Amino acid sequence: MAGAAAVGQTSPMDAAAIVIFGAAVWPGGLASPALARRVGYGLAAARARPDCPIFCSGGLGRHGPSEARVMAELLQAAGVDPGRLVLDEHSRDTLENVIAALGFLRARRLNRVIICTDAYHVPRVAMMLTLLGVSSEPGPIGAGRRQARRWEWWRMSAREVLAYPYDLALVLLRRREILANTASMGEAART
Repeated sequence: MAGAAAVGQTSPMDAAAIVIFGAAVWPGGLASPALARRVGYGLAAARARPDCPIFCSGGLGRHGPSEARVMAELLQAAGVDPGRLVLDEHSRDTLENVIAALGFLRARRLNRVIICTDAYHVPRVAMMLTLLGVSSEPGPIGAGRRQARRWEWWRMSAREVLAYPYDLALVLLRRREILANTASMGEAART
């Protein structure tokens, strides 16, 4: 991620997708504060990079509709062209989000991800993408604890401390399988 181009810059060798990582949907189909923040980051990235497709990733949690569907509704209400949106409504966790995004990238022949999630979540997402051979950069995200209430920030940061080594081990153990499966997903989408 170091030395990456700013979100507003692009080059012919930098075919990117904006990937918004899901968070909870509240009763009544409302975006939780975390999901609303992440959509806000995705919207800022979409405005800075009008050439990029937007991959909304997040399945159905306790409350419907899916996280991806809520993201799409919010983005469209903010004026984003629905033709730019691709929904992954099946992923249930960050690793599944990353795997789905990798399949999408391969199908579209894209090579870079603009990560739209909370700052505490970016290192884990970037680590998994890097291990799977995808370059990434953080999107226009808020910094530090200002993103959330203090207790929420500390709770989620503590969760990341546990999730990082867990996902690191999973990706290292399943790397070959993940790459083979996403390669076939990309081939099938192009045929």
